[in-house]
Amino acid sequence: MQALDALYSRRSIKGFKPDMPSQDLIDQITKAGMAAPTGMGMQSPLIVVVKNKSLRDELSRLNAEVLGADADPFYGAPVIIIVLADVSRNTYLYDGSLVMGNMLNAAHAIGLGACWIHRAKEVFASQRGKQLLKEWGIEGNYEGIGHVALGIPAVEPKEAKARKSDYVRVIE
Repeated sequence: MQALDALYSRRSIKGFKPDMPSQDLIDQITKAGMAAPTGMGMQSPLIVVVKNKSLRDELSRLNAEVLGADADPFYGAPVIIIVLADVSRNTYLYDGSLVMGNMLNAAHAIGLGACWIHRAKEVFASQRGKQLLKEWGIEGNYEGIGHVALGIPAVEPKEAKARKSDYVRVIE
């Protein structure tokens, strides 16, 4: 898929097959995340790939608690990719967001479905979230930027909304 075609046609997928994507495909997506620009090239984000079902389900429950819901906020995706960023870098939020965007676009370009799931900040600010970071060997002052729900699409994406007429303003 051509890069611009991928950018124009990507949509959030909100339903996944239970099948696990291959490690090669997951690696392509994380490699795209690592290629994202970061402030002064400092690479403040960390990417955590969760394939373990029980941990994935726990993260879903923690995320749902923040949302005040009982449903799976990850739409059944078998893989959750978490982006964290070091808050000591003043560009951490932008850096992590660019990593998220690159991975969402890469997933689409190689035929997988993905959706940005919010509330990573709250999940990893919680006691259990901090404990998970420690268990994973992540030390420092990291903030959750987002979760990428990733998998093989089980649903067709919704049509894109029409773009607002004043989205772009050209000043000459």
